[in-house]
Amino acid sequence: MRPLFLAAFALASAAAATKYPLTITDDLGRTITLKSEPKRIITMLPSHTETMIALGAADKLIAVDRYSNYPAAVVDKLPKVGSAFSPDLEKIVALKPDLILADESKSSKLTARLEAAGLTVYGGTGQTYNEVFEKIATIGKLVNREAAATRLTTSMRAELNTLQKSVVGLPKVSVYYEVDPAPYSVGPNSFIGTLITKAGGQTIIPAALGDFPKIDPELIVKSAPRVVIGVTPDDAKKRPGWAALPAVRNGRVYKPTDEERDALSRPGPRLPVALRALIKMIHPEAK
Repeated sequence: MRPLFLAAFALASAAAATKYPLTITDDLGRTITLKSEPKRIITMLPSHTETMIALGAADKLIAVDRYSNYPAAVVDKLPKVGSAFSPDLEKIVALKPDLILADESKSSKLTARLEAAGLTVYGGTGQTYNEVFEKIATIGKLVNREAAATRLTTSMRAELNTLQKSVVGLPKVSVYYEVDPAPYSVGPNSFIGTLITKAGGQTIIPAALGDFPKIDPELIVKSAPRVVIGVTPDDAKKRPGWAALPAVRNGRVYKPTDEERDALSRPGPRLPVALRALIKMIHPEAK
């Protein structure tokens, strides 16, 4: 039986292997072609770094962005090459990558700058919940880890579903989630907004404002959220009109730990960590 099992496994692995040359369109609408399997990869976003490592492709990483910090045992050994808005182009070019995983933001102009330097760049991130899984699959295809990507997304969805079951039947709780004191928040269709829903909450931000909108502070006061996430209790008490918020009155203001903050802000493999943290804050009574 063992030889038959090994043969079947080999066939399955061969079927899942990426075929090169590979042409793919990124989130900027650019068509990129990989002539062969990339062996020297630079990630310019922590979510891409974490995805590569979770796919078992850490050996392909030759550098990461300055904010990549997880898992520390892997990333601490890799060179840092700046960030999306402040990349070390000279260092990046000198490393001779055959693929760079970046974002699709036009404001940073990162992808355009790297492309102008003659480098192969994929620009794309998961903005919505489902896009997170799509991007994991895409990266898996780009780096010849399709089978690993399937296993990873299947495992993530199973864990997320189990966590979501713990809040079934519990009341929906209104939530203000602060990304930045500007203030920027999250709409219900963003990946964080979807996680809030799965945690038994309801973001106070209307979908019409977008996934990660800058909002009028008055909206927060008028919406009277029962839970506030992303602000310290002391800061919450100092903000105009916030003393009357149910979240402030009832001590339901939470500042995530550094690990929780990273998991919540990165559309990648740690979505289950993010959901577990949200459930703890929104429905601490959940079992």
